Amino acid sequence: MAIVKEFKEFAMRGNVVDLAVGVIIGAAFGKIVASLVSDIIMPPLGMLLNGIDFKDAKYVIKPAIGKTPETAINYGLFINNIIDFLIVAFCIFLIVKGINSLKKKEEAEPAAEPVPTKEEILLTEIRDLLAKK
Repeated sequence: MAIVKEFKEFAMRGNVVDLAVGVIIGAAFGKIVASLVSDIIMPPLGMLLNGIDFKDAKYVIKPAIGKTPETAINYGLFINNIIDFLIVAFCIFLIVKGINSLKKKEEAEPAAEPVPTKEEILLTEIRDLLAKK
C-alpha cells in the first residue's frame, strides 16, 4: 500500500501533470504543423520546383519485381519532416522567448516599499524626539 500512496503523490505533483498536458498539446500541435507543411506549404513549393510532389520524391534503389516491393530512399518525406521540425522548433522558440520576457518584466518591477507598522512609527517618533533634545 505504501508504494501505491507514493505513486499517487508522484503522479499528482504539479510537474508531472504539467508534463502530461504538455505532451498531449504537443502531439496535437505536431499534427497541425504536419498538415500545414504537407497541405499548405509543400504544394506551392512543389509548383515552384516544376511540379515536384515531395511526398512521392524518392530514389529507387531496386525496383519492385512481382510481389517484392521496391527498395527506395524517400527523400521527399525526409524534406517534409525537416520542414515540420523547423516550424515546431521555431514555434517553441517563440513560446520560450515570450515566457522569458514575461519573467524579466516580473523581475524588473521593483518591490513596493513596505508600510511601517505602528510600532515602527512610534519608535521613529521617539527617536526624533530624543534627537531634538
